[in-house]
Amino acid sequence: MANGQWYPREWPDRIRALAEGTLTPVAPKRAATVMLLKDADTGGPAVHMLRRRSSMAFAGGAYAYPGGGVDPRDEQPIRWAGPTRAWWAQRLGVEEATAQAIVCAAVRETYEEAGVLLAGPTDDSVVGDTTGDDWEADRAALVARDVSFAEFLDRRGLALRSDLLGAWTRWITPEFEPRRYDTWFFVAALPEGQRTRNASTEADRTVWIRPTDAAASYDEGELLMMPPTIATLRQLTPYDSAAQALAAAPTRNLTPVLAQARLEDGEIVLTWPGHDEFTKHIPTGGTPT
Repeated sequence: MANGQWYPREWPDRIRALAEGTLTPVAPKRAATVMLLKDADTGGPAVHMLRRRSSMAFAGGAYAYPGGGVDPRDEQPIRWAGPTRAWWAQRLGVEEATAQAIVCAAVRETYEEAGVLLAGPTDDSVVGDTTGDDWEADRAALVARDVSFAEFLDRRGLALRSDLLGAWTRWITPEFEPRRYDTWFFVAALPEGQRTRNASTEADRTVWIRPTDAAASYDEGELLMMPPTIATLRQLTPYDSAAQALAAAPTRNLTPVLAQARLEDGEIVLTWPGHDEFTKHIPTGGTPT
């Protein structure tokens, strides 16, 4: 392949079925993912990425960020710091309860998959090291859904720090995919005193890498990624620090990016609006170009 774009073999058949009206799209599930940044010595900030296990049914072997689906319990009453739920509702374009759930999912999934917790005992503090056995027991209970994130924070006497997140972009899985997600991407800086680790059962490797280096490896076909991942990496390259990226987040356009497929001159044309590099031309009986 010319680059590292993840492309499922079954897509052409599913796109044809969608165009012919024999495939009914499934409703996308809400999800959140976090581009966790830390300042590097040179060349701008580094971003934390994980490689999905090759055995995963969806995007196996692809590099991504910590994240996952919204838990219905993410709407439970929770101790909250930073911009209000009403502010987040306006920013994300959803109702207040949904906004809380999305932000909560972003913070919870970052803790579950990377061991990093964007929460603190006061509205202007953040917890330090979260690698002890007691922290791991709580993290495992969250992953197993034995406790909700609200219960976990309440037990620890912590408040979710929504001000440590910046909403960056929003992508919706194409209508022809059997597993669909409506995913909000956030940026956040690694809190002082905390460190990442591979806490996810879905990943076999984690790295800190500068967006420019990751994008170059994608272009060379060395790192496999889905379109939203490489698109957001390219968007991070202009920033010299994590603080700069966070400062830019409030001005980012959150209009959802949704792939479109159409039949044209005997081939399927697959496009992502605003992202021409991902356009695919698929002969009706062949492979994509």
